[in-house]
Amino acid sequence: MGLVGWIILGLAVVAILWGIGIYNRLVRLRALVKEGFSGITVQLRRRADLIPNLVSTVEGYATHERETLTQVIEHRGDAVKARGVAETAQADNAFSAMLGRLMAVAEAYPDLKADDNFRQLQEELSEIEEHLQSARRYYNATVRDLNTRVQSFPDVLLARPMGFGEEEFYADDVAALQTAPQVKFSAKA
Repeated sequence: MGLVGWIILGLAVVAILWGIGIYNRLVRLRALVKEGFSGITVQLRRRADLIPNLVSTVEGYATHERETLTQVIEHRGDAVKARGVAETAQADNAFSAMLGRLMAVAEAYPDLKADDNFRQLQEELSEIEEHLQSARRYYNATVRDLNTRVQSFPDVLLARPMGFGEEEFYADDVAALQTAPQVKFSAKA
């Protein structure tokens, strides 16, 4: 093999290594996106599991608020059951609004606000909401990184032919829901 043959072979090896590097980077980013979405669903599941305890505590004080309580229980698992990012975000937004109504009901009952069990449940819910917000930010950051790679040169040359595409961001449709609901009440003096 002559010098030209070695140069061509060297360029082919470099091109293959370059392609492998791009592929591995895209695989890693896709795995991070899946991990990020999984983090969101874990927090949604934790929130859904906490809701029956919260509702039963409120129920003891607010029996005539049955419609709000029933809606919250009926829809607590919608975001966990949803398929895909958009459907999950939509169910999450709707449930966050219901949760806000539940907290408004609780606000009307001073004895409930003073109940230790209710305050503990509120603290747990607040913690879960913070974790959920963090999981949403992490997911969107990984989607941003993957989408940037898929759209950037030279990765764009190989991304689509290798089956990589852009992922959907986790978006809140309602601006007021882009932050965790305020669930803390002042303690009775």
